[in-house]
Amino acid sequence: QVQLQESGPGLVKPSQTLSLTCTVSGASIPTGYYYWSWIRQPPGKGLEWMGVISYSGSTYYSPSLKSRTSIARDTSKNEFTLQPVSVTPQDTAVYYCAAAKSLSVGETTKNLYDYWGQGTQVTASS
Repeated sequence: QVQLQESGPGLVKPSQTLSLTCTVSGASIPTGYYYWSWIRQPPGKGLEWMGVISYSGSTYYSPSLKSRTSIARDTSKNEFTLQPVSVTPQDTAVYYCAAAKSLSVGETTKNLYDYWGQGTQVTASS
C-alpha cells in the first residue's frame, strides 16, 4: 500500500518562498514507476493541477505556474518537493500530492490517481 504525506509551514508571508514535501512510503520514487504530482485547491474553488515529476526525474508543469514552480525529488529520503517562489495570497490553498501509474498532465480527476495524500493547508498572509 502506497502512502503519501504532505508537510509544510502552514503559514507563509507574501513574497516568501514556500516549500512543501511529500514523503512516500510503500513504493520507491525512482523504481516504483509512478508519476508524482502536486495538486492544490484554493478556498471555494476546484482542484488545480500544478505539476508532476516522473520516476525517472522528468518534470512537467502547468503553463500558468511554470515560471514560478519547481518540483524536485530526494531519492535518499524517498520524498518529492514543491517550491512555488514568491508566494502571493492567491497561493492560499490545500496542497495535495498524488501518485499515478500513468502520466496525466493537467488532470485533476481524482480516480485518475492511484493514491492521494491527506492534504496540507497553506495560508499566504501577512
